[in-house]
Amino acid sequence: MRLRIYGERAAIEWRQEDPNYLNFTPLGEAPRLIRRNGAGATPVAGHACRIPAGHPEGYLEAFAQLYADLAEQITARMEKRAPDPMSLLVPGVADGVAGMRFIEGVLESSNHNAAWIPLSTK
Repeated sequence: MRLRIYGERAAIEWRQEDPNYLNFTPLGEAPRLIRRNGAGATPVAGHACRIPAGHPEGYLEAFAQLYADLAEQITARMEKRAPDPMSLLVPGVADGVAGMRFIEGVLESSNHNAAWIPLSTK
């Protein structure tokens, strides 16, 4: 979905597939890209934003989902019942260890002129 509004002094364009940006084109001037809650946004727009500029939409929802899933797992354990299977989709310790191994490999590669580095499986 794309919305375009043309007025006597300017035009704006917003696209659903890229919702964090608004193209603003004053009559006779170059287009300006306004980022959600970024430079050029009005105080009213800033008031309506719940996340800082640079963070994509869904940023807060991702953390909310993790917290809700972990809370379900903790509550289930306290109530001595099985947790909702959907709450088990959160990353675990093994995922964190794999992520750290990846980061170590990236740093080692960088220190060796971007050479291919096998990831540690320790």
